[in-house]
Amino acid sequence: MNVRRSAAALAAVGVLAAAAPATAADPSPSPSPKTTAPAGLYGKADPTYDGVWRQSLTLIAQRTLGYRPAAAAVDWLTGQQCADGAFAAFRAAPGKPCDDTVKADTNSTAAAVQALAATGGHGGAVEKAVNWLKSVQQADGGWSYYAAGPSDTNSTSVVIGALAAAGTDPADVRKSGKSPYDALPAWSIPCDQEGGGALAYQPDKKGELVANADATAAGLLGALGKGLAAGAGKAPADDACVKAGHPTREQVAGNAGAYLAAAVAKTGHLRSALPGATDQPDFGNTADAVVALAANGRTGPARKAYAWLEKNAGPWARQSGPAAYAQLILAAHALGKQPGDFGGTSLVSALNAQGPAPRMDSGAHESAPDAAEGEDSKAGVWWIVGIGLVAGIGIGFLLSGRKKRQP
Repeated sequence: MNVRRSAAALAAVGVLAAAAPATAADPSPSPSPKTTAPAGLYGKADPTYDGVWRQSLTLIAQRTLGYRPAAAAVDWLTGQQCADGAFAAFRAAPGKPCDDTVKADTNSTAAAVQALAATGGHGGAVEKAVNWLKSVQQADGGWSYYAAGPSDTNSTSVVIGALAAAGTDPADVRKSGKSPYDALPAWSIPCDQEGGGALAYQPDKKGELVANADATAAGLLGALGKGLAAGAGKAPADDACVKAGHPTREQVAGNAGAYLAAAVAKTGHLRSALPGATDQPDFGNTADAVVALAANGRTGPARKAYAWLEKNAGPWARQSGPAAYAQLILAAHALGKQPGDFGGTSLVSALNAQGPAPRMDSGAHESAPDAAEGEDSKAGVWWIVGIGLVAGIGIGFLLSGRKKRQP
């Protein structure tokens, strides 16, 4: 869900050199590791491009399981915050004040808000971050990845989740009289056009909308006013895309759900949009789609996609690290599934082993033995092939692909 960054994309950075839900294309990073993961941070891969994001997803996932995250892990996240409330992807020297070289972004900030709201006890940090997000809202009511630039579906949606988590009604957060719920319909593709029901990341250079599965999953949650840890929702009134000249946010969500349901109907997964990756699966976006479909009340398609992940996503998660495990746990949470037994392995143990051990809240329970998955699974083959493709096209495209990815 990525949004949201794709765990697959950020994880590939680490494989080549650190995971939706692909990130902004500025600038193309070096494939070589530059920073050692500090104490308190989950995962050992270079955190330069995803430190705050993967930490936030980890803390959110742990809270859905009934765990109280380790103080060291929460302290690491709060230590990344700038004085104005914003978060960047990663600050190697958090003791130094943020200056012009620190590129704060809405996605890291919104994810951190959701994580800190979930852990509790950090109201001051959450309020400062929300105030910063409000200060960089665009005139159309949405948000861009960085403070300047055109709004996009993913950024707008993850901020909606942050506002909701902080107890703020997104409908009341306005710029030039417009709220984020006014922005989302502009990226919803009409039912009678190619990709009808889906959302685009943002209009392309010609002003046209191109269906983007990552943006569709994000936009669906945003239109419902839900965050990264969304639970199952009420079934929509219509299974198919509903035509509307000016769709309501509920219609935006319903149409997006219809699109995603159709996209996973045949195989149970979404397809990678990387060049040359014909008919290869996108594990991270499929996990995000499970959360979105469940939130939209489309439990049948969500369960089918989750079952596919149980059979195939183990090698991808092991390769990708904490953000991937967190995405799968959030998918399980959305459907009320048991992440302690995910295709024979424990997502719970695997995630908690990536960093400082959390403790179980009183009365909560989540456990299951680990079990090795067959390394000859198709997922292992697909992941290896995917890494080869990434190496061939260059990491710059990977990190800019969020604007271009399609199912």
